[in-house]
Amino acid sequence: LGRMKPVIVVHGGAGRIFKEREEGCRAGVVRAALRGYALLKQGGSAVDAVEEAVRSMEDDPHFNAGCGSVLNEKGEVEMDAIIMDGKNLDSGAVSAVKCIANPIKLARLVMEKTKHLLLTDHGAHLFAQAMGIPEIPGEKLITERSRERWKKNLEPDSNPEEFQKDLGTVGAVAIDSEGNVACATSTGGLSNKMIGRVGDTACIGSGGYADNCSGATSTTGHGESIMKVVLARLILYHMEQGMSPEVAADTALDYMKTRVGGLGGVIVVNKAGEWAARFSTKQMSWATVKDDNLHYGIYAGEKHIKSVDEALASEREGF
Repeated sequence: LGRMKPVIVVHGGAGRIFKEREEGCRAGVVRAALRGYALLKQGGSAVDAVEEAVRSMEDDPHFNAGCGSVLNEKGEVEMDAIIMDGKNLDSGAVSAVKCIANPIKLARLVMEKTKHLLLTDHGAHLFAQAMGIPEIPGEKLITERSRERWKKNLEPDSNPEEFQKDLGTVGAVAIDSEGNVACATSTGGLSNKMIGRVGDTACIGSGGYADNCSGATSTTGHGESIMKVVLARLILYHMEQGMSPEVAADTALDYMKTRVGGLGGVIVVNKAGEWAARFSTKQMSWATVKDDNLHYGIYAGEKHIKSVDEALASEREGF
């Protein structure tokens, strides 16, 4: 049995990344990819790797997930997350959760400790307590930037739609040395969204999907559009029809744009370990590690390549 070469791909959200945030976003996706890859190299599972990569981005205030999440209409953080194991199609998700640092950890516990796939709001909160997940004050998750943006969107002449272009879901997909695939996605959702709004992230097949028979994908972008076309599953369907990850991703994103006018981005890995990071928005921060080489970028057509050793060295010196 030939062992697979492990691969991890991460994204830090599709949309418009403001100049002053670019470096932080690049560094954040690179750090997440390196962390996930380190686990895979030690023989860790794809599920472990995607959870670790996403946790790393939830803890990074540059991204709209965990700390740094955008605020709902009432000025609170409500987060969604999903994780899926391609081996047996097990999945766990949480929606509209508050006051925890890492929703992706809770999603993993839903997958492993319950018979259910999705827990929401109060029920997810009770489950987190039962699992001993520490509660943190909601304010701890709120950054100055999120609050500023929320205030701006409250102004009578504001156009929250304009701001929605800066969407920052985070996600990861991986294949491990056993050939198992997994995906994980986490988000704070849309700025100034209605209380209780759940987007694509927590929905299996929309925010992510993983199946050893074809591959794994994690999505980002306009959640309602992604849900309408069930974007993650659509990409895997195209790969099942014989398309490469890149063509499958572009075809599905193109369909979403023409059919419902929605923009977004996706990361994909197929069962052979081929990967893609594609987007129809202006930008998407992404990073991949394969064959001990790190690839990363933000703009269309941009791709930097470094060896993992070189990348780890500059990590230690501060990016």
